Amino acid sequence: MFAFIVRRVIAAMLMLVIVSVATFAIFFLIPRALGQTPEGMASRYVGRDATPEAIQGAVKRLHLDDPLIVQYGRFAQGIVMGQDYSLGPRKAECPAPCFGFSFNNNQPVWPTLLDRLPATISLAIGASVIWVVGGVSIGVISALRRGTVVDKAAMTVALAGVSLPIYFTGLVSLALFAYTLGIFPGGGSYTPFTENPVMWFQSLVLPWVTLAFLYAATYARLTRAGMLETLGEDYIRTARAKGLKERTVVTKHALRATLTPILTIFGLDLGLLLGGAVLTESTFSIPGIGKLVIDAIRGNDLPVVLGVTMFAAFFIVLANFIVDVLYAVVDPRVRLS
Repeated sequence: MFAFIVRRVIAAMLMLVIVSVATFAIFFLIPRALGQTPEGMASRYVGRDATPEAIQGAVKRLHLDDPLIVQYGRFAQGIVMGQDYSLGPRKAECPAPCFGFSFNNNQPVWPTLLDRLPATISLAIGASVIWVVGGVSIGVISALRRGTVVDKAAMTVALAGVSLPIYFTGLVSLALFAYTLGIFPGGGSYTPFTENPVMWFQSLVLPWVTLAFLYAATYARLTRAGMLETLGEDYIRTARAKGLKERTVVTKHALRATLTPILTIFGLDLGLLLGGAVLTESTFSIPGIGKLVIDAIRGNDLPVVLGVTMFAAFFIVLANFIVDVLYAVVDPRVRLS
């Protein structure tokens, strides 16, 4: 098991290096290949209304006229060791991990990401618990009641959840439960947990349920399909012939074999949400990473967009690493492969 984890850690670190190269290529190499000048790239760092002097200053401060290999070396060095940025007569420190410096806000990107992270984590973890428990439970019940009214109703609701976009269900839920019935707070009412846990919970119930409705539908359909396939296997018939309780057969044998693909998509979904639930945070005005990147795009703040991209990639790689370890826990055959 230790050797398995070590291999996965090495693979995750290599993947992060590849992600850094790909991110740098997207933001620096491709624009250069398409004929973008250093001045044009610098204008994306200093805002839309920057003066020519400010743009030339950004070119020098960011060394955008250096060879690309030198720029990538400085970019990678900044992530690992940090770097300093010249702001005229003074220098601004960007300690590691330095994901860039926002000249619009005059502060490093990393502290801004950490400041927005609790809201995103609150949204992602709460919604993921609801959609996993709800989606898997509905999928199991539908598989055990195949062809019944319960099965058809559950799959109809699941189809609606998959088909309806989050910005539609979010706006409908806000209009109905917040502004018409007044059951939940409206958008923009997010309260940090440290300030008031009760208001924190109340402000996130509606986003949790709305986001979980979208994801639970996929989990219910996947669980149902996996359970129907597993319940027809020979070892399930053997377990029943041995006189095991139906609950034991379903939970210990059938459901456990169905968890592998569920773990796969759960790792990807949770990693993506921790990197920023853009549509949900924008719809409910939650000050998380997704809302941050939308504001950065509107304000032409490229360092923040670059930092969020790297931040989201880190969470996706981390989530996949955790899923690989859980594979070995759920299915011992993975440790032997």
